[in-house]
Amino acid sequence: MAHRGTGFFDTRGNYHKTPEDATIADLAGILGKIGDGDSLAPGIAQMLLQRRTEIERLFGEHDAMMADYEPVGAGAKVTRLEPRAS
Repeated sequence: MAHRGTGFFDTRGNYHKTPEDATIADLAGILGKIGDGDSLAPGIAQMLLQRRTEIERLFGEHDAMMADYEPVGAGAKVTRLEPRAS
């Protein structure tokens, strides 16, 4: 007898039983093939999802640092040091 179920689909349209599996598949797709032989991307994607809170905090800190960052040479004055005499 037929029955109804819930499924989740990744960006490529592949079916997954859980939203975590679908998200991991999408993350692995973004990462591409990593390593020789079987790709390490699915395992890395799973770790990224598991550590999402820490990663989002890290990117938030990065964005805050970049907000007022000005690379050296972009209007900053730099004094060149003379080489030391041996």
